Amino acid sequence: MAKDPLTGEVIGCAIEVHRLLGPGLLESSYKQCLARELSLHEIRFKLEYPLPIEYKGIHLDCGYRIDILVEDQLILELKSVEEIQGIHQAQLLTYMKLTGITTGLLLNFNKKVLKDGIQRFKL
Repeated sequence: MAKDPLTGEVIGCAIEVHRLLGPGLLESSYKQCLARELSLHEIRFKLEYPLPIEYKGIHLDCGYRIDILVEDQLILELKSVEEIQGIHQAQLLTYMKLTGITTGLLLNFNKKVLKDGIQRFKL
């Protein structure tokens, strides 16, 4: 699953959070715990990073937020849902396109084994 050292380390952090908490909590809980785990590994990140839309020369603040932006080069979209839907994948891909960031991880913490809830995207 991990194609580069940063992605591999972030996946390791997510697995540690899932190992300690298990499935069934709200997305916000996993987000805060993953932020703590990234901090412990001295990985730079921005939580709830604002994502304005540029449309025909103007910036529009539509309230979009990237769950976690890691090292300004990896977007993490966290979910805690029964199944990942196409809209979740489209959301991450659109965030990647709007930012120009070419790598993203869609992490669904509501799985018995987190490995089954990880999807990696590359533009």
